[in-house]
Amino acid sequence: MSGVLARYDELVAAGELRPDPEQRAAANRLERLQRELESPPAGSGLLGRLFGRKPAASPRGLYLWGGVGRGKSMLMDLFHEALAIPEKRRVHFHAFMLEVHARLREARKSEAGDPIPPVAAALARNLRVLAFDEMVVNNSADAMIMSRLFTALIDVHGVTVVTTSNRAPGELYKDGLNREHFLPFIALIERDLDVLPLNGPVDYRLERLAGLDTWHTPLGDAATAQVREAFFRLTDYPPEDSAHVPSADLDVGGGRMLHVPKSLKGVAVFSFKRLCAEARGASDYLAIAQTYHTVILVGIPRMGPENRNEAARFVTLIDSLYENRVKLFATAEADPEELYEAGDGRFEFDRTISRLKEMQSDDYLAAGHGEE
Repeated sequence: MSGVLARYDELVAAGELRPDPEQRAAANRLERLQRELESPPAGSGLLGRLFGRKPAASPRGLYLWGGVGRGKSMLMDLFHEALAIPEKRRVHFHAFMLEVHARLREARKSEAGDPIPPVAAALARNLRVLAFDEMVVNNSADAMIMSRLFTALIDVHGVTVVTTSNRAPGELYKDGLNREHFLPFIALIERDLDVLPLNGPVDYRLERLAGLDTWHTPLGDAATAQVREAFFRLTDYPPEDSAHVPSADLDVGGGRMLHVPKSLKGVAVFSFKRLCAEARGASDYLAIAQTYHTVILVGIPRMGPENRNEAARFVTLIDSLYENRVKLFATAEADPEELYEAGDGRFEFDRTISRLKEMQSDDYLAAGHGEE
């Protein structure tokens, strides 16, 4: 199997990527890590296991950070696909932390004492490398446990961590509540991971969307074709294989799962009916906003007094997407000003109209996912 750097150079040679020195340096570093991980760890042979010999230190991980659209997810794709070991896992950071909190709750029910060591042991089982997309810390619950959890994963269980983020390590959870408890995690990153910036001058994601608007009206084939084009440009998925776009089930808390009909590389496609006509709350929308950098919402209707519940949910959805700087592509029956002209909550809907308009601006589209 070829290495990360060779695959990157092939994409450049084929014209699918523009030459970028920072991207190539990151690909080179990822290939070195790939080779280290594919080599059997010292002490893992039969004699080492027989005599309980402690394995050698795991390879240093990698923290790739930079603005939106600089190729971080593309490089993570190349790394994960090229890495020829079974003990690997790639997961969106938000989904991982939801899993962690669920495991901690179960551990507290069944075991006395500190729940973090057994949870770390369970997560590390049969795992040598853990790869995250979009590390961002938005709440004190995550911040309070991350240092101890990741210290256990790296130091005790020898897991190598590779992650991407829109922010430098020192900017994570900046000004957050009880941030002093989070500072050891930043120190852990700087001690055990190589930190590489990926902040070239070109926003490739925006470049891919050149010429595409984000709000499409009226409903119909033309509008659908535009958001379909946006999906394929953002995900590099071949349009001719559109029938096989992956789906997902998103944990929205409380033991509930939300089916995502199309889910790929941080882009999700939903119908208005699924998100706003069904009984949903703020936690559902927050889970979506923290998991996906782009949401494509289709079939937004005009709403009247009889649709006040749908309108209220739509307001909450847009608030969550806006506050987490999620990019929104939509097909709608009308422009934002004409979506909900009368009914309960019409006054509050003015804020939604304003936000929908701002979400179409170049400045908003250039912002990183999760940025305040």
